Amino acid sequence: MASSQLIVLVSSLLLLSLAFPTISAYETVSGNKTVPSNKTTEKKTEVVVEGIVYCQSCEHTGTWSLSGATPIPSAKVSVICNDHKDRVSFYKVFVTNPNGYFYAELDGFKMSNSLLDHPLQGCQVKLVSSPVENCNLLTNVNYGLYGAPLRYENKRLVGQTYEAVIYAAGPLAFRPSHCPFTAHN
Repeated sequence: MASSQLIVLVSSLLLLSLAFPTISAYETVSGNKTVPSNKTTEKKTEVVVEGIVYCQSCEHTGTWSLSGATPIPSAKVSVICNDHKDRVSFYKVFVTNPNGYFYAELDGFKMSNSLLDHPLQGCQVKLVSSPVENCNLLTNVNYGLYGAPLRYENKRLVGQTYEAVIYAAGPLAFRPSHCPFTAHN
C-alpha cells in the first residue's frame, strides 16, 4: 500500500514539474530575490539527413551495384517531407561536399503530429542534378529517382543546447551518359 502511494506521489510531482516549466527559468539571487535566469534550459532538437552521392561505374549501369563508383562533389539532392495529409510540409535542395557527402539540416521542419508526420514516414531524398558532364543521368539506385526513404541508425549529435537526430538515405547514384564499348573475347 505504501509503495503505491509513493508511486502516486512521485508521479504527481513529475507532472507538476512539467505543468510549470517557467519555475525553472528563475533563479534565486542573494537576499531571497527571484529573477529571470539567463540560462536557456530548453534544448533545440534538429532533424538531419545524411548520405553520399556517387557516379556509378560503366560496368554496373543498369544495376544497383556501386562497385567502382566514385563520389560526386557539388551534386544536388532534395529532401521532401509530406505531412499526414500528403501535403508537402518541407522542401529544400542540398549540395554534396568534395567527398560526395551531404549533411542536410532540416531547418524549419515541423511535425504537427509526432507519429503521423515523423521523418521516417514523411520524408524522402531525391537526386536533383550532377555537375559532372559525363555522369549526370539519374538512376533509381536506392530509390534516388522516386524518393529514397530515410533510415534511423541511432546517430545523434548532442551539445549543451543542441541535439541533432541524424537519419540516413541512400547511397544514391547518377550514371554515365556515355560508356565506352568493350568487346568481350
